[in-house]
Amino acid sequence: MLKKDILVKEDITIKESLKKLDKTAEKVLLIVDKENHLIGALSDGDIRRYILKAGNLENDIKKIYNKNPIFIEESNFSVEFAKKIFIQKKLQILPIVNHNKEIIDFIVWNDLFAENAYESFNIKPINIPVVIMAGGKGTRLEPFTSVLPKPLIPIGDKTIIEIIIDEFKKYGVLNYYLSLNYKGKMIEAYFNDIEKDYIIKYIWEKKFLGTAGSLKLIDNDISETFIMTNCDIIVKVNYQKVVDFHKENKSYLTILSSIQYHKIPYGVIMHKNGGEVTEIIEKPEYTFNINTGIYVFNKGCIKFIPENSYFDMPDLIKLLIKNNKKILIYPVNQKDYIDIGEWEAYKKSIEQLSILKRI
Repeated sequence: MLKKDILVKEDITIKESLKKLDKTAEKVLLIVDKENHLIGALSDGDIRRYILKAGNLENDIKKIYNKNPIFIEESNFSVEFAKKIFIQKKLQILPIVNHNKEIIDFIVWNDLFAENAYESFNIKPINIPVVIMAGGKGTRLEPFTSVLPKPLIPIGDKTIIEIIIDEFKKYGVLNYYLSLNYKGKMIEAYFNDIEKDYIIKYIWEKKFLGTAGSLKLIDNDISETFIMTNCDIIVKVNYQKVVDFHKENKSYLTILSSIQYHKIPYGVIMHKNGGEVTEIIEKPEYTFNINTGIYVFNKGCIKFIPENSYFDMPDLIKLLIKNNKKILIYPVNQKDYIDIGEWEAYKKSIEQLSILKRI
């Protein structure tokens, strides 16, 4: 049965289209006219490019969607033909239309390729290491973290840190650095005891160095480009595209951001100096780009980090801006960002990851 959620009209706003994408398991919306004829397609990539140009989210999608979408007619449909189109065109979704170009269904990559989706889609290994900041105390998850370090807290049948590593393994990442401090020996013992098909090197903090400070300890060992991630978040994104974006735009540091919506459950009063009311906005909704805690680094960033000092990522970012270094964001949808760092988020993440496994 055709899922109506992905069918939208061209007069909806960018913000509305983002919410639609968040509610579905797809990364593309299909644009239809009043008679359900296919007239276009809008991907999360189209929206990302628009946001990076500082576009207004209240504008409609007319100027940014693809008006020449690829589709297949039901009379020509076969599994092998559909597979060929997916591979040649690198599609995420393929609409099926009748002779009047009315949408009757659609298929997605996993419908055809299932377990081998990443391999079949010809994703190239990104061939850069990943640094995982795993040395914090995890105070937001106390009292659990009084016994276990946060990276070893289970979600289903795997630990948080293994789920993070699994995301990067899909893109051919085989080399990982774990920055350790709190209960670090327990984390090291865990990885020494399991079978793994990747390489781990440990960065040992003698004291807590913040969310960036320990990078100074691998200055002589790390490659020119690398990814750094916190150990309490998962972002479902194509990391090959992220790294390509970073390199093609000659970014010094790229921050993965997440588009978040926050609705104020009250009427907000606008007023002048002196208290004269000018307007009441009922339950306004605001849109923000928040920092997910995943970054693509140029190695040159490390020279701005002081030795053996507590130093957080906001400190580094401020210093890079002060020195006119190019910093870019790579925005992802709200649903693609999973926070595991506090109890409510932890419980929600279990539900989110369970849903993603079924998709």
